[in-house]
Amino acid sequence: MPAPSPPLPIPLVFPFLCSSDSSIMRKCCFWGLLFIAFGFAWRVTAEHNPRTERISGSAGDVLEDDPVGKLKVYVYELPSKYNKKILQKDPRCLSHMFAAEIYMHRFLLSSPVRTLNPEEADWFYTPIYATCDLTPTGLPLPFKSPRMLRSAIQLISSSWPYWNRTEGADHFFVVPHDFGACFHYQEEKAIERGILPILRRATLVQTFGQQNHVCLKEGSITIPPYAPPQKMQARHIPPETPRSIFVYFRGLFYDVNNDPEGGYYARGARAAVWENFKNNPLFDISTDHPTTYYEDMQRSIFCLCPLGWAPWSPRLVEAVVFGCIPVIIADDIVLPFADAIPWEEIGVFVAEEDVPKLDTILTSIPPEVILRKQRLLANPYMKRAMLFPQPALPGDAFHQILNGLARKLPHKKSVYLKPGEKILNWTAGPVGDLKPW
Repeated sequence: MPAPSPPLPIPLVFPFLCSSDSSIMRKCCFWGLLFIAFGFAWRVTAEHNPRTERISGSAGDVLEDDPVGKLKVYVYELPSKYNKKILQKDPRCLSHMFAAEIYMHRFLLSSPVRTLNPEEADWFYTPIYATCDLTPTGLPLPFKSPRMLRSAIQLISSSWPYWNRTEGADHFFVVPHDFGACFHYQEEKAIERGILPILRRATLVQTFGQQNHVCLKEGSITIPPYAPPQKMQARHIPPETPRSIFVYFRGLFYDVNNDPEGGYYARGARAAVWENFKNNPLFDISTDHPTTYYEDMQRSIFCLCPLGWAPWSPRLVEAVVFGCIPVIIADDIVLPFADAIPWEEIGVFVAEEDVPKLDTILTSIPPEVILRKQRLLANPYMKRAMLFPQPALPGDAFHQILNGLARKLPHKKSVYLKPGEKILNWTAGPVGDLKPW
């Protein structure tokens, strides 16, 4: 009896699938071939390179900068109605994606950059929890924020001399709302409002970032949204776990409550993802939010980070922390700490109009490019820069904010006003913003 024929090598099996008339089989074929190439490339690469990589002599090095000794920050002591009492009424604000304003305050109180002598300060910080006003379902309401900020600035300008000498040009405010200091969650209305007039000389530290947009002033520092570090740390899986999901996304594709006709939410980009790829076996996409969400991201090669109502979302943080290559679908987005994080090196940018070609774009990326992005994402400093841990750690988001402020020093002489000089118009803006808080 003749010996049985040996099984075909796996690389030769997949071409038979590729010749199938079924488009799904052909896509599965490619997926298999990709994993073969991936495994081969990884074995070759792993023998010669570490599993992490730094970008030397570029923005990546800046992640490790220590701001201590480069600036001093004075923290105004405000009545608790501006911060602590607001938090006591609703502790949910501690875990909300806008919680950076709370944790930045706590960090600065014990930071070595803090000075108790305002005469030697480079920067002044006003601790206001302007976004800690949540609906029963957890949605933030920004409508009281302008009046709260006006009230606080009136207080510091009448109690200390420092605001008046620059009208806020050496002050910074954390404004992590959807559209920053425009204080509205709908873009059209945010644009109509514009940045709160009395903040137009201050430096704004905000999650919103989009080029040539009225809600992002020149000189602002764009930061990541808050994602709970301890919760994410607790869900890590072994790093050698295979990444068996090609493209992953969980979230809304349509917002029927706020955009019943469709097309306005996410400028139609999310809808295009669903309509084009809901049946594509390479795409694991759904509106469901499973309990294994964090684990699934760690099993994925690409994680979609499309715009929603605003161009940013916590998915960007989650993708970086879990080593999933972020696929950024948000035209003209300004990314967090762009002067320190090499986004072009670690992510993939897809124009909103190119969403229907997403499968072709991603499957065309060479395995060696994917592997390098994964090694860069494995750098602990890359992950840490996106988080607000408690206690703080070197190179984390707190330190990236301070580094951004330090790089703006020294202040130009032109920021200091002449005696009696006024630039800001305190009565500008919507009438409702002028009511007492």
